[in-house]
Amino acid sequence: MGANTTKDARTAATEIVQILQANGQIAYFAGGCVRDQLLGNSPQDYDIATDARPERIKALFPEAHGVGAHFGVMLVKNGGHTTEIATFRLDGDYTDGRRPDSVTFAAAKEDAQRRDFTINGLFFDPIADEIIDHVDGRTDLENQVLRAICIPSQRFEEDHLRLMRAVRFAAVLGFEIEPGTWSAVCAQSGSLARISIERTRDEFSRIMVSPGRVRGFDLLVDSGLMNHIIPEIEALKGCDQPPDYHPEGDVFVHTRLMLSLLPENVSLPLVLSVLLHDIGKPATRTWDEADQRIRFNGHAELGAEMSESILRRLKYPNDIIEDAVAGVANHMRFMNVQNMRLAKLKRFMARDTFDDEMELHRVDCLGSHGMLDNYTFLQERREAFASEPLIPPPLITGNDLIALGWKPSPRFAEILTEIQTHQLEGTLTSRDEALSWIAQPQWQKPRT
Repeated sequence: MGANTTKDARTAATEIVQILQANGQIAYFAGGCVRDQLLGNSPQDYDIATDARPERIKALFPEAHGVGAHFGVMLVKNGGHTTEIATFRLDGDYTDGRRPDSVTFAAAKEDAQRRDFTINGLFFDPIADEIIDHVDGRTDLENQVLRAICIPSQRFEEDHLRLMRAVRFAAVLGFEIEPGTWSAVCAQSGSLARISIERTRDEFSRIMVSPGRVRGFDLLVDSGLMNHIIPEIEALKGCDQPPDYHPEGDVFVHTRLMLSLLPENVSLPLVLSVLLHDIGKPATRTWDEADQRIRFNGHAELGAEMSESILRRLKYPNDIIEDAVAGVANHMRFMNVQNMRLAKLKRFMARDTFDDEMELHRVDCLGSHGMLDNYTFLQERREAFASEPLIPPPLITGNDLIALGWKPSPRFAEILTEIQTHQLEGTLTSRDEALSWIAQPQWQKPRT
């Protein structure tokens, strides 16, 4: 099939359909690639549905291998792409709420009717250039409606992850969820607890990094699904804040507003840190009698601890957790940047997470008091520092101290940090100056 020749994914998949049809089989593009094509988007990959049984697929494509032969699913490589080919089927019972216990090979119409949503139940014949629609999915696509196929409750009972997929499609595509489908999502939201946390987490992440994240957030909260993902969000509702700094309302309103102020494209750690930055406020809320105001002393520190616990519970990778937690832990430090010593400011700005933290700070301000003086200050400092590295190569190292006859000790770190501080402040500018500085009496140590 010219497997060593690179082709675009559509051409590679079309050639497979052509071979199947030329050998007397029915074969169509199926599911998301058809939906995306009709929406004017470029599909990331192409799936094929056919009446050919797995053994027939293997005979026509000897290099094919099964990833779910029990379900009639085979993989075929062509033109640098791997295409999934699935035999039309009917599903048996779903006792685990995720996969059918058994399947029965069937016709195209029956296969379409066992899928999740009408917009995903469409077929396309790339040879005849024809849409095959057994579920009225094209009408829903044109009307921007997300509708479960046949009986919504049955579709969600079969596969509980479809609850999250309903929210994701509505958020990402900007579609309205059909009332009967939405009622079923709300009624069966508790079933999400039966799904592995990794699958739930992945759907949640896709929702939150999409430009439709606020819509997704609202749907997750309103349906009750959020209670099975981050139940701590519920405590943000009704947690009032000082009106002078937060005229927008309680912590929940503030958090939602911040999500709406983010740019379309965001990193996952950023959106998670925005979502969780004030998660420690309900537990730290106190009333200051002297100042007659609400306070949240220590909420950033507690929030960082809670965020790490939440993200580990959701089994996020360590790098995502570390970056998101850093955003939560540091978000209150921005109020002091104009009073930081130059060395401390440079170290603060040199951290890998600083860009995301800057964006968190920006939307935190815009979602509350609206004052961007610290944000503007940091932008100006960034421009002023742009001509050289924030953290330049060290003037001397531990090896230099050893060469001078110093005995290695834990105090090395203190000495080298102090030298770096002077270097960042501009009071030490050369190796010779650093060596002269270290010769001062207060730094003398017993020699080896």
